[in-house]
Amino acid sequence: MLGAENAALEAYNCTVRTTQRLRNNAARNFHQTHTMIHFHIVTLFPESIEPYLTSSILGRAIEKKLIKISYYDPKKFAVGKHKRVDQRPYGGGPGMVLEPTAVLKAAEKALTITQRQTPRKPEILFFSTDGELFSEEMAKKLSKKKDILLICGRYEGVDARVPKILKAKPVSVGPYVLTGGELPAASVVDAVARFIPGVLGKIESLERNRVSSPEVYTRPDVLVWKKRKYKVPEVLKSGHHAKINEWKTKQ
Repeated sequence: MLGAENAALEAYNCTVRTTQRLRNNAARNFHQTHTMIHFHIVTLFPESIEPYLTSSILGRAIEKKLIKISYYDPKKFAVGKHKRVDQRPYGGGPGMVLEPTAVLKAAEKALTITQRQTPRKPEILFFSTDGELFSEEMAKKLSKKKDILLICGRYEGVDARVPKILKAKPVSVGPYVLTGGELPAASVVDAVARFIPGVLGKIESLERNRVSSPEVYTRPDVLVWKKRKYKVPEVLKSGHHAKINEWKTKQ
């Protein structure tokens, strides 16, 4: 009986290794033909997100030329005597609104660059609280684009004529309000980049349909914290993939 179990376990492990090898080969083949994605971010404060987008996994993706990120500051395109980018809102109300000309000129600069690279119009996203909720499925679709233009608002928002002129898609990252569109933009870049082969260390890290669990463990086997011991579940150390997957599905 024990011999039969060992044979079954070995057969299962062999299947897992073969499946992983096929997945990795498919990822490598896709990577060979995949075109780098260029993210164009219109923001008043590029310094607020640039450190995150150039660190760790995303930083290595930039080094490997899997993604590219360019920033377009509306302040550099401001018009008028005082070069202001914000104005009081018509109809009254608190705060200031980003005036349209500087934002449009910044976006136009990005669009000019994309047109040199490809005749296809880039995907243009405008962050808005009433926009379509950003999802993993949307990130997957965006990963097939060559250029993505992200418009970040600030203060009370951007003049409503900007997204209308650009025909931008309104997108929301959740049912809450932030002080600007920079964090949503960073979230979009991060989520989309994960779908580019070569960005993550293993293709399994990407798959939503893999057997996963909200609980993950690493070494040490026994964690001693304030005189109490916290152990890793024994099944995770067993090497029995079927039982491990069963445990994960129950969490």
